[in-house]
Amino acid sequence: MDWIRKIASTALLLSVLLIVNSCSIKVGLAPISSIDYSKVKTVSIADFQNRAEYVYAPLATEFNQGLKDLFIRQTRLSLVNGNADIEIDGEITGYNQYNEAVDASGYSSKVKVTLTVKVSFVNNTDHKDDFTDQQFSAFQTYDSSKLLTEVQDELIKLMVKDITEQIFNATVANW
Repeated sequence: MDWIRKIASTALLLSVLLIVNSCSIKVGLAPISSIDYSKVKTVSIADFQNRAEYVYAPLATEFNQGLKDLFIRQTRLSLVNGNADIEIDGEITGYNQYNEAVDASGYSSKVKVTLTVKVSFVNNTDHKDDFTDQQFSAFQTYDSSKLLTEVQDELIKLMVKDITEQIFNATVANW
């Protein structure tokens, strides 16, 4: 009976090795952008002015730096001032907070903060992708027991990350 057990364990081991060897996992990165670098070499990103009714001074700086950093990190495009192969400009049009949820006592329990920007995009190598005044928005909520000033900086970072990725996808990731 020992020889049957040896044959069975050997067969089982070979089966497992065969299964493991036949399974393969391919890991790769999807193209971050579909830019034709033979045609497009430069990007110009104008500073977005804060035209929202509620103005928080660090918002425009955080947004402008976040958008430029994203293009620098995710593409091989050179950031230039004007006369670029692709040009992005716009403005911050909204930064608002609203009561979102009410608790049993009738008071607000959650507050929603929304950031909205308007963007214009020009592809000087192929104008079919151009757009003007396209709106992009992001929001975050926070517990109403906190003051906006306590959570504002972190919420802005999250919303800026969301909107800059939306702009990136709409401009260069869909080519």
